[in-house]
Amino acid sequence: MPPISLAARRSVSCFRRLAVHPPAMLRTLSLPSPKGRGNAGGTDFISMLKVSLAVFIALFSISVSINVNAQQPSPAATPDNDPLKALQWRLVGPFRGGRVTAVSGVASQPLVYYFGGTGGGVWKTTDGGINWEPMTDKSVFGTGSVGAIGLSDSDPNTIYVGMGESPIRGNVSHGDGVYKSTDAGKTWKRVGLEDTRQISRVRVNPKNPDIVYVAAQGHVWAPNEQRGVFRSKDGGKTWQKVLYRSDKAGACDLILDPTNANILYAAFWEVYRKPWTLESGGAGSGIFKSTDGGDTWTEITRNPGLPKGTIGIVGITASPATPDRLWAIVEAEDGGVFRSENGGKTWTKVNEERRLRQRAWYYSRIYADPKSADTVYVLNTGFYKSNDAGKTFTSMPVPHGDNHDLWIAPDDPNRMINSNDGGANVSFNGGKSWTEQDQPTAQFLESRVKTGTTWAAVNRAGSRLRRKTRKLFMQDPMAD
Repeated sequence: MPPISLAARRSVSCFRRLAVHPPAMLRTLSLPSPKGRGNAGGTDFISMLKVSLAVFIALFSISVSINVNAQQPSPAATPDNDPLKALQWRLVGPFRGGRVTAVSGVASQPLVYYFGGTGGGVWKTTDGGINWEPMTDKSVFGTGSVGAIGLSDSDPNTIYVGMGESPIRGNVSHGDGVYKSTDAGKTWKRVGLEDTRQISRVRVNPKNPDIVYVAAQGHVWAPNEQRGVFRSKDGGKTWQKVLYRSDKAGACDLILDPTNANILYAAFWEVYRKPWTLESGGAGSGIFKSTDGGDTWTEITRNPGLPKGTIGIVGITASPATPDRLWAIVEAEDGGVFRSENGGKTWTKVNEERRLRQRAWYYSRIYADPKSADTVYVLNTGFYKSNDAGKTFTSMPVPHGDNHDLWIAPDDPNRMINSNDGGANVSFNGGKSWTEQDQPTAQFLESRVKTGTTWAAVNRAGSRLRRKTRKLFMQDPMAD
């Protein structure tokens, strides 16, 4: 029962007093009784009048009390009386994939794949890309931009995720180190390298999930020391920096030779980014090789056949089908796609098409087919495939342009996952068809309250200004 206000209690008390002690006016009031009834009728009339007056006073008091209370300010909302407490957030879309720069699959589980969004964390599918579930929401992850995902073929439950996207746009998001899961993504813990900011690759030894390598690009906007190639032999408990160039150059690619995990190839990129420009290339860029699991490294940047001048970003891959066969895509004045048949001792330029190396800082990814020695893929605005060891490339249809990563199943080259600016997509027929990009990870690059000619004019002027003031060390018509 709701509490009775003070005014209401007083009205009830007044009613009781009227019933027991009526006013003198009512006590003395008497009316002629109807004939034959004596004074009984007058008494009944007076009693009814007393009751009516008492009820009137009570109702009047309650009305006054309600009016007074209605004029009082409402109490401030608290967690206990918040009217919005019962409301809950729910996803309403849009179901449109956003930019993804990291993908991986599980060799022993044909329907299981992972992707890392540049703003949406890690996602997983267990039905071949039909449905995707977020694996890092409400977890220990401190940032949402994923740069690389690495799994071990010997233990697919062990996953390493390097944070911070490697294609460093003007609106790039940084990461906060490396995270690890030992239960296929159900739970996570951070295992270090927090100050690397942007991580381009995570490679896990195929036979030992405790041996993991991280290619870290480092800070985008300023020099820093925590960049280069790092190695852990104890599952991420401790890290050792095994290859370092300078505080301006970071590791932009890293590959373990599929025929010998002790052989590694690392690519370095000296780059400096400002909001209005990007300077790509310098003395810190290059290609390096290790034959002892990363203990020692040899630079092969200037080996015969590779570009002579300034080197920018580099992508590198090793063929699982033919030992010692390598491909590299090199940003340089005389850059292009290069192939080596002897583990990097000598190189031959096999292709210099601009469509493969345009806007190099945003792409420069190359991948060898696991079964065909002559098949190699290059990612750029399009998805390109070569069946003649890199001499010629054919464009293949993908759901979206601006391609960034590719994983091919080591035992079945028809099974792959690709990522691009529209999300992640899975194929089971070698890229002839792909799953839909209906992940709710779309990036909102801009929102406006007011629209009209004024805003449009400002945007157009700003775009012209950026392009006129852009000063690149190497060619880059689109540094945004």
